[in-house]
Amino acid sequence: MVNLPADQSTEQKILEAAKNVFISKGMAGARMQDIANEAGINKALLHYYFRSKDKLFEVIFREAIQRLFPKVVGILASEAPLFDKIRLFCREYITMVMANPYIPLFVVNEIHKQPGTFMEAIWGDKRPPVELLFDQVRREAEAGIIKPVPPEQLVLNMLSLCVFPFIGKPLWQNISGTTDEQFMAMMEERKSLVPEFIIESIRI
Repeated sequence: MVNLPADQSTEQKILEAAKNVFISKGMAGARMQDIANEAGINKALLHYYFRSKDKLFEVIFREAIQRLFPKVVGILASEAPLFDKIRLFCREYITMVMANPYIPLFVVNEIHKQPGTFMEAIWGDKRPPVELLFDQVRREAEAGIIKPVPPEQLVLNMLSLCVFPFIGKPLWQNISGTTDEQFMAMMEERKSLVPEFIIESIRI
């Protein structure tokens, strides 16, 4: 059960409880009663604050994105060398998803259902300045610092290597017998393994 300081709001207690339940049971497996039990409140009070599991998850999702967004923007807009940006991006992205492992599958499902509406709800008119990274990749390739590579492909590699393991977790665990603890340890390793793998693929 969640134990928070007395001055924490009931709403915050619910959000923390919901995160625990989403992590342990996933978005599909979580029930409102599970969340109420975890928060130590009754279901009626839970529904008073959040009408549905989807509404509750939306709040948690937005909070996670809002924490990640400034970091991503800062990385993309910085004057840091490309290799440093790749390392920072992968570390921050994997760290965020490790803390919210239920998010990637939710994003995939929502994008398929309503791509335009969903992305607009997330970013609004403040989309990540990915063109800055594209331009840097082109410049460094032209300068002979890295191998010629389409910048879009490089960024797709970064995203897929960071995110897909979380989406494919059930399949991987079924094949390999990996426990949740072992899986998270592997993801911790990937914070450094993934960027170095990408960097070595473009290093001259």
